[in-house]
Amino acid sequence: MAGTVREATRADVRAVAATLAAAFQDDPVTCWLLPDPRRRAAGIPRFFAAVARHVYVPLGGAELAADPDGTAAGAALWAPPDRWQTSPGTDLRLAPSLIRAFGRRSRAGGELSDLMKQHHPTEPHWYLSMIGTTPQARGGGHGQALLRSRLDRVDAVGSPAYLESSNPDNIGYYERFGFTVTGEIQIPGGPKLWPMWRPATTA
Repeated sequence: MAGTVREATRADVRAVAATLAAAFQDDPVTCWLLPDPRRRAAGIPRFFAAVARHVYVPLGGAELAADPDGTAAGAALWAPPDRWQTSPGTDLRLAPSLIRAFGRRSRAGGELSDLMKQHHPTEPHWYLSMIGTTPQARGGGHGQALLRSRLDRVDAVGSPAYLESSNPDNIGYYERFGFTVTGEIQIPGGPKLWPMWRPATTA
Protein backbone atom coordinates (compact mmCIF):
# COMPACT_ATOMS: atom_id res chain seq x y z
CA MET A 1 0.00 0.00 0.00
CA ALA A 2 1.40 3.37 -1.06
CA GLY A 3 2.48 5.74 1.64
CA THR A 4 3.17 9.42 1.08
CA VAL A 5 4.53 11.52 -1.79
CA ARG A 6 6.62 14.58 -1.00
CA GLU A 7 8.97 16.95 -2.73
CA ALA A 8 12.59 15.79 -2.57
CA THR A 9 15.31 18.10 -1.29
CA ARG A 10 19.09 18.04 -1.61
CA ALA A 11 19.16 15.79 1.44
CA ASP A 12 17.13 13.24 -0.52
CA VAL A 13 19.37 13.09 -3.59
CA ARG A 14 20.95 9.78 -2.57
CA ALA A 15 17.53 8.21 -1.95
CA VAL A 16 16.20 9.49 -5.28
CA ALA A 17 19.25 8.17 -7.13
CA ALA A 18 19.14 4.75 -5.46
CA THR A 19 15.41 4.39 -6.10
CA LEU A 20 15.58 5.31 -9.78
CA ALA A 21 18.72 3.22 -10.31
CA ALA A 22 16.91 0.18 -8.94
CA ALA A 23 13.92 0.94 -11.16
CA PHE A 24 15.98 1.34 -14.33
CA GLN A 25 18.58 -1.38 -13.80
CA ASP A 26 16.96 -3.61 -16.43
CA ASP A 27 15.45 -0.88 -18.61
CA PRO A 28 16.07 -1.42 -22.36
CA VAL A 29 17.74 1.95 -22.84
CA THR A 30 20.03 1.76 -19.81
CA CYS A 31 20.96 -1.80 -20.79
CA TRP A 32 21.94 -0.55 -24.23
CA LEU A 33 23.83 2.43 -22.85
CA LEU A 34 25.73 0.40 -20.23
CA PRO A 35 25.61 -3.26 -21.35
CA ASP A 36 27.78 -4.63 -18.54
CA PRO A 37 25.54 -5.20 -15.48
CA ARG A 38 28.26 -4.31 -12.97
CA ARG A 39 29.19 -1.14 -14.84
CA ARG A 40 25.51 -0.27 -15.08
CA ALA A 41 24.93 -0.85 -11.36
CA ALA A 42 27.75 1.59 -10.59
CA GLY A 43 27.01 4.14 -13.30
CA ILE A 44 23.30 4.82 -13.26
CA PRO A 45 23.10 5.86 -9.58
CA ARG A 46 25.77 8.47 -10.36
CA PHE A 47 23.74 9.69 -13.32
CA PHE A 48 20.51 10.00 -11.36
CA ALA A 49 22.26 11.67 -8.44
CA ALA A 50 23.80 14.25 -10.76
CA VAL A 51 20.61 15.19 -12.58
CA ALA A 52 18.58 15.22 -9.37
CA ARG A 53 21.10 17.45 -7.55
CA HIS A 54 21.87 19.88 -10.36
CA VAL A 55 18.61 19.95 -12.34
CA TYR A 56 15.41 18.66 -10.78
CA VAL A 57 15.77 19.44 -7.08
CA PRO A 58 16.57 23.11 -7.84
CA LEU A 59 13.51 23.22 -10.11
CA GLY A 60 11.29 21.82 -7.37
CA GLY A 61 10.52 18.90 -9.68
CA ALA A 62 11.89 15.93 -7.74
CA GLU A 63 9.42 13.84 -5.76
CA LEU A 64 9.76 10.78 -3.55
CA ALA A 65 7.13 8.17 -2.71
CA ALA A 66 7.67 6.30 0.55
CA ASP A 67 6.24 3.22 2.19
CA PRO A 68 4.34 3.77 5.45
CA ASP A 69 7.57 2.99 7.34
CA GLY A 70 9.37 5.79 5.46
CA THR A 71 11.37 3.59 3.07
CA ALA A 72 11.86 5.23 -0.33
CA ALA A 73 9.85 3.24 -2.86
CA GLY A 74 9.49 5.47 -5.91
CA ALA A 75 10.73 8.72 -7.39
CA ALA A 76 9.87 11.09 -10.22
CA LEU A 77 11.77 13.93 -11.89
CA TRP A 78 9.74 16.72 -13.53
CA ALA A 79 10.67 19.96 -15.26
CA PRO A 80 8.19 22.85 -15.41
CA PRO A 81 7.27 24.55 -18.69
CA ASP A 82 10.21 25.98 -20.63
CA ARG A 83 12.72 24.66 -18.07
CA TRP A 84 13.48 21.20 -19.48
CA GLN A 85 16.65 22.33 -21.27
CA THR A 86 19.68 22.75 -19.05
CA SER A 87 21.76 25.91 -19.10
CA PRO A 88 25.43 25.94 -20.15
CA GLY A 89 26.39 26.45 -16.51
CA THR A 90 24.37 23.44 -15.41
CA ASP A 91 25.90 21.38 -18.20
CA LEU A 92 29.37 22.25 -16.91
CA ARG A 93 28.42 21.19 -13.39
CA LEU A 94 26.93 17.95 -14.71
CA ALA A 95 29.80 16.97 -16.99
CA PRO A 96 32.24 15.41 -14.46
CA SER A 97 29.51 13.26 -12.91
CA LEU A 98 28.21 12.12 -16.30
CA ILE A 99 31.69 11.17 -17.44
CA ARG A 100 32.14 9.10 -14.26
CA ALA A 101 28.72 7.56 -14.77
CA PHE A 102 29.08 6.54 -18.40
CA GLY A 103 32.84 6.28 -18.96
CA ARG A 104 33.54 5.17 -22.52
CA ARG A 105 29.81 5.37 -23.26
CA SER A 106 29.69 9.12 -22.54
CA ARG A 107 29.59 9.94 -26.23
CA ALA A 108 26.68 7.56 -26.76
CA GLY A 109 24.90 9.17 -23.82
CA GLY A 110 25.42 12.62 -25.33
CA GLU A 111 24.13 11.49 -28.71
CA LEU A 112 21.05 10.00 -27.04
CA SER A 113 20.41 13.28 -25.22
CA ASP A 114 20.74 15.23 -28.48
CA LEU A 115 18.35 12.84 -30.23
CA MET A 116 15.74 13.27 -27.52
CA LYS A 117 16.07 17.06 -27.70
CA GLN A 118 15.46 16.95 -31.46
CA HIS A 119 12.10 15.26 -30.88
CA HIS A 120 11.08 17.29 -27.84
CA PRO A 121 7.87 19.35 -28.26
CA THR A 122 8.25 23.12 -28.47
CA GLU A 123 4.87 23.94 -26.92
CA PRO A 124 5.20 24.82 -23.20
CA HIS A 125 4.53 21.75 -21.06
CA TRP A 126 5.49 19.87 -17.90
CA TYR A 127 8.14 17.25 -18.71
CA LEU A 128 8.26 13.95 -16.88
CA SER A 129 11.90 13.03 -17.37
CA MET A 130 11.99 9.93 -15.13
CA ILE A 131 9.64 7.95 -12.94
CA GLY A 132 10.17 4.57 -11.35
CA THR A 133 9.66 2.38 -8.33
CA THR A 134 11.97 -0.17 -6.77
CA PRO A 135 11.35 -3.79 -7.77
CA GLN A 136 10.24 -4.59 -4.22
CA ALA A 137 7.62 -1.81 -4.28
CA ARG A 138 6.09 -2.49 -7.69
CA GLY A 139 2.36 -2.97 -7.64
CA GLY A 140 2.03 -1.00 -4.43
CA GLY A 141 0.51 2.11 -5.99
CA HIS A 142 3.60 4.31 -5.67
CA GLY A 143 3.84 5.11 -9.38
CA GLN A 144 0.18 6.09 -9.46
CA ALA A 145 0.65 8.28 -6.38
CA LEU A 146 3.65 10.01 -7.94
CA LEU A 147 1.85 10.66 -11.22
CA ARG A 148 -1.30 11.92 -9.56
CA SER A 149 0.67 14.20 -7.24
CA ARG A 150 2.17 16.20 -10.10
CA LEU A 151 -0.59 15.79 -12.68
CA ASP A 152 -3.07 17.33 -10.26
CA ARG A 153 -0.88 20.44 -10.23
CA VAL A 154 -0.42 20.29 -14.01
CA ASP A 155 -4.19 20.16 -14.49
CA ALA A 156 -4.74 22.97 -12.00
CA VAL A 157 -2.82 25.34 -14.28
CA GLY A 158 -4.17 23.85 -17.52
CA SER A 159 -0.81 22.67 -18.87
CA PRO A 160 0.04 19.77 -21.20
CA ALA A 161 2.57 17.12 -20.14
CA TYR A 162 5.14 15.07 -22.01
CA LEU A 163 7.29 12.00 -21.42
CA GLU A 164 9.31 9.40 -23.31
CA SER A 165 8.62 5.78 -22.47
CA SER A 166 11.76 3.67 -22.68
CA ASN A 167 9.85 0.42 -22.21
CA PRO A 168 6.92 -0.65 -24.42
CA ASP A 169 5.43 -2.50 -21.45
CA ASN A 170 4.75 0.84 -19.75
CA ILE A 171 2.85 2.51 -22.58
CA GLY A 172 -0.55 1.19 -21.51
CA TYR A 173 0.10 2.35 -17.96
CA TYR A 174 0.75 5.92 -19.06
CA GLU A 175 -2.25 5.84 -21.35
CA ARG A 176 -4.46 5.33 -18.30
CA PHE A 177 -3.30 8.76 -17.12
CA GLY A 178 -4.18 10.46 -20.39
CA PHE A 179 -0.88 10.20 -22.29
CA THR A 180 -0.95 9.22 -25.97
CA VAL A 181 1.93 7.89 -28.10
CA THR A 182 2.87 10.47 -30.73
CA GLY A 183 5.58 8.54 -32.58
CA GLU A 184 8.77 6.56 -32.14
CA ILE A 185 12.37 7.61 -31.56
CA GLN A 186 14.79 5.03 -32.91
CA ILE A 187 18.15 5.11 -31.18
CA PRO A 188 20.80 4.29 -33.82
CA GLY A 189 22.05 0.81 -33.02
CA GLY A 190 19.79 0.64 -29.96
CA PRO A 191 16.18 0.33 -28.80
CA LYS A 192 13.28 2.71 -29.30
CA LEU A 193 11.70 5.43 -27.20
CA TRP A 194 8.02 6.27 -27.40
CA PRO A 195 7.20 9.99 -26.97
CA MET A 196 3.85 10.49 -25.24
CA TRP A 197 1.80 13.67 -24.94
CA ARG A 198 -0.98 14.52 -22.51
CA PRO A 199 -3.15 17.45 -23.61
CA ALA A 200 -4.00 20.23 -21.23
CA THR A 201 -7.04 19.54 -19.09
CA THR A 202 -8.75 21.42 -16.32
CA ALA A 203 -8.98 20.12 -12.80
